[in-house]
Amino acid sequence: MRDRWRVIVVLLVLANLGYFAWRQGAFSAFGFQPARFSETEPHRVDLQVRPELLQLRPAP
Repeated sequence: MRDRWRVIVVLLVLANLGYFAWRQGAFSAFGFQPARFSETEPHRVDLQVRPELLQLRPAP
């Protein structure tokens, strides 16, 4: 029973490491990259439509 849990934990750690590497672009040379890997935050700000209309209100 303990060996089964150990295998599950090792597989989960490997899956997390693989996901982290993918999000960082480690596999982009092989064609595996996040959908918008080339975008940066300033580009996202430029995509906003009329951000001046946003009004922050105090919590009730």
